[in-house]
Amino acid sequence: MCLPLFGQTQNTVRPPNIILIVSDDQGFDLGAFGAKEFVTPSLDRMAAEGVRATNFYVTASVCTPSRSGLVTGRYPQRNGTYEMITNVNSAFSRSEYAISPEMTLGLDVREKTFGDVLKTAGYTNAVIGKWDMGQARRFLPLQRGFDFFYGHGNNGIDYYTHERYGTHSMFRDNELTTVDRGTYATDIFRREAVGFIRQNKDRHFFLYLPFNAPHGASTLDVKDGAKDSFQVPASYLKRYYPDRDPISNETKYAGMVSAMDEAIGAVFDTVRELNLDRSTLVIFFADNGRKGGSVDGVPLRGGKASGFEGGLRVPFIAWWPGVIPAGRVTHEFLTALEILPTFAAVGDAFPPNVHLDGFNMVPVLQGLEKSPRQEMFWDWPKAYQAARVGRYKWVSYVPIGNKANVAPQEELFDLSVDAGEQHNLVAETPEALSAVRARFARWRTEMDAAEPRGPFRNY
Repeated sequence: MCLPLFGQTQNTVRPPNIILIVSDDQGFDLGAFGAKEFVTPSLDRMAAEGVRATNFYVTASVCTPSRSGLVTGRYPQRNGTYEMITNVNSAFSRSEYAISPEMTLGLDVREKTFGDVLKTAGYTNAVIGKWDMGQARRFLPLQRGFDFFYGHGNNGIDYYTHERYGTHSMFRDNELTTVDRGTYATDIFRREAVGFIRQNKDRHFFLYLPFNAPHGASTLDVKDGAKDSFQVPASYLKRYYPDRDPISNETKYAGMVSAMDEAIGAVFDTVRELNLDRSTLVIFFADNGRKGGSVDGVPLRGGKASGFEGGLRVPFIAWWPGVIPAGRVTHEFLTALEILPTFAAVGDAFPPNVHLDGFNMVPVLQGLEKSPRQEMFWDWPKAYQAARVGRYKWVSYVPIGNKANVAPQEELFDLSVDAGEQHNLVAETPEALSAVRARFARWRTEMDAAEPRGPFRNY
């Protein structure tokens, strides 16, 4: 499918404030999506007062390329940042870290972000949380269309020390800061988000609030997924999970989700208190999945770093009283590539003359139009290739533990009847397999022909 560069619909309401909230490695772990073991009253209320989407996809199942597609409205393979910006060896000295990939690589400076686009319409813009588009000054948010930044530019930090493998990594604007060292990161982002809204209540603002929760902490002595990597104040464990094992990963993870939900509740409380609720569009989704979870009661296969639905399909909620009907559920095919064009449309902004890979999805969220999207493609070089074309989903991957020279395994599913990706149709529907492969190959050729950008291309 060749989507238009940009499709703007005429709005009858004034441009809204925009708040984009992104969680980190969450999956469908919300009460609103049926995960009743999670206490998420703020996001559940957002869903009850807005629309939730069950067929929403991100541009990768890992952090950096998922976010590069989001902030540019372009496939990661088109914008050049299609791989993780991360250090293979975490045990760097401070001087070594300063010249490591995490400190020197980032989203190509020729790319325009949604901050750049909304700035053309006079928005005041902030990033509070996990940026992950590079930490060298030229890559930081203040050089990418934003007026304020409080957060970290890399993949992850310790929630209390704010270190990344022993190196302090919390920024205020363009400078590292230790002023909040020892304070839980989710609480810092909550405070800064509320403060930004209050300070800018009389002007149009765009708040990009990408929490690092509930991603595990990144420290020198703990690997993501270990028991000590899930960090949360004890009050959340006692308040929400008194009957569970307080040191288990599942309990700590759930507490982190609840802490984030409470912070999101503070943002909504501020919007309502300032009477901004009918002039503010709020969108929430996860950057990629965790363990798959389930949608509409169907368990999703795979999780983070996989090409299966559990890694790529994520919970999505949109809230805009008076514009988006309350209590809607949409099963339309939507992706994170739609975010930038949507913001440009509702904000009366002017995207640069670049190829965008999405469209304004507000009419779809309102139930007025069907989604024009019929295809979506993914390619994470070291793990998988995948495509969704209509109802068919194709995944090519090397099973974990196999050697690099082993041929990839190929699977095909009909998502209309098999959202859990359990019935491989490769042998049963060779025509469908050939058609999806051909669409992926055509897309891959288009991406290869795009102007080479980013730190991974040989040019």
